[in-house]
Amino acid sequence: MNALPANPTDEGHAALIERLGSRSIVFVGLMGAGKTAIGRKVATMLSLPFMDSDQEIESVSRMTVPELFERYGEPEFRALEQRVILRLLEHGPQVLSTGGGAFVNAQTREAIAGHGVSVWLKADLDLLMERVSKKQNRPLLKNPDPRAVLERLMDERYPLYATADLTVPTRDDRKEIIASEVVAALCAHLGVDTIATDATSATTDEVRS
Repeated sequence: MNALPANPTDEGHAALIERLGSRSIVFVGLMGAGKTAIGRKVATMLSLPFMDSDQEIESVSRMTVPELFERYGEPEFRALEQRVILRLLEHGPQVLSTGGGAFVNAQTREAIAGHGVSVWLKADLDLLMERVSKKQNRPLLKNPDPRAVLERLMDERYPLYATADLTVPTRDDRKEIIASEVVAALCAHLGVDTIATDATSATTDEVRS
């Protein structure tokens, strides 16, 4: 069983929130990386509100993301996405999950940099394919060769995602593990001390013995 990474105490959580101030923790990355699932876990761990930009877009437009793509096209969707994210960023501190293409927009990246701490959940192609193939609501993957589309998106977007404040590799593991790694990375980034969890301490003791 994988050990949880070093995790802050309640005082550490409070220090992390204090260092965060009014900024949001913003998850970026490709579809299937787990931004919403991990974002919810991190929000719960830190007792912060959670927002998902795609869900907010669907709420304000009263249409699903696929319907918006189909009716208005990707450029109009991206313009709406940008407006929604800029508005959401005014309400930190919070955890915010963004759509896969959001961070590609230079103005959105600039707004996130000014009002948030960005976290790239970096996933490999096989993991993404396994996850996105289970859902039929991915407008960009309505293609005879979705794997090739994902590869192209990775080539285009990974250099931009790499400019995020933090990069946390994600994989087929428990959400609690990945979320704890995100919190540990945030603590390191913001200068908050962490202490080992019992699981981590036990693993360290086993290595020493």
